[in-house]
This record gives sequence, structure tokens and C-alpha cells, in this order.
Amino acid sequence: MSELAVTLLRVGYLVLLWAFVFSALAVLRRDLYANTKVTPRGRGRRTPTPAPAPRSDTPINAPFPAAPPKATPAAAPAVPVRQSITRPPTRLVVTSGNLTGTSVPLSRSAIVIGRSQSCTLVLDDDFASSRHARLFPDGDGWRVEDLGSTNGTTLDNKPLHEPAGAAAGSVIRIGRTTLELRR
Repeated sequence: MSELAVTLLRVGYLVLLWAFVFSALAVLRRDLYANTKVTPRGRGRRTPTPAPAPRSDTPINAPFPAAPPKATPAAAPAVPVRQSITRPPTRLVVTSGNLTGTSVPLSRSAIVIGRSQSCTLVLDDDFASSRHARLFPDGDGWRVEDLGSTNGTTLDNKPLHEPAGAAAGSVIRIGRTTLELRR
């Protein structure tokens, strides 16, 4: 083989090697920064969105309600109103982690928690999976389900292997983030 052919093979091999290195770096960059939204203020750091203010049926500048009418002796006895002993939670609060203080109102739809931008609650936690856990309504209560995460989910310091019921005061731990269901 001539010296020119050997030199061309060496150069071709070197070009192929560098093309492989650059394509591997491009794939790594795309995977690392696919879910990061760069903002001028935070330089890529996500900021928690404030919880919406609770709605009220009464306008802010409404006058005080009138005093309830006094019962007359001839009135029928009042029927006690049935109240639930345990009310279901109305919000999910981040108690520790990067989003401490963030509150998500619980409605009749499921909440998906994870690092992916498609999740309802996006965690900035290296130990959370892209779709880590799901909190969903079940009758009058709520259930928590681990979505096959790498590091697992705990409910009240017990690992979840199947969907489990969660009441007000229950603590959910995902990676370094702790969430609590509150009324």
C-alpha cells in the first residue's frame, strides 16, 4: 500500500472519530437541557409560580352580613347538619426542597409530579424522575401512586409499591422534596 493511501486512511479515521465525539456531545447536551427553560432573571433556574388567591363569593367591599334572625320559642328544633369528621385536603404544599412554600390547589383532576415540563408540579430535583408520582382523586379522598420512578416515592415514611390513600396531613417524599396534603 502506498504512503498516500495510508495517510488518507489515517485522516479519514481521525475525521470519523471526531464526528462520533461531536455527535455524542450533542446528544448529551440535548438530554441535559431539554427540560430547562432559560429566563433572563433566573439564568435557567425555575421559579415557583405563586398559588392563586382563594376565590370568594362575597366581593371585598361588600357590607357586613346582617345578623341571623333570632329563634322564636314556637320554632321547630333545628335539625343538626351532618358534617364529615375528616374533611379531604384542598391543597398540596411543598414543605422542603427547591420549591418550598409552593402550593397547588387540589381540584377533581389528577396531579402528576416530576421533572418533565408536562407535569402539573415540576420539581427541580436531581433525584426525581421525569414523571415520578401521581396524586389523583378517589371518591371523597385522594390516592398517591408511584409511576415507576427510579428512586421511589414514600407516603408517611413508607415506600409506595401500589396506590395508597392519602388524607390531610399526609407527607409525600420525592427525592429531596417533601410535600404535604393540607386542608
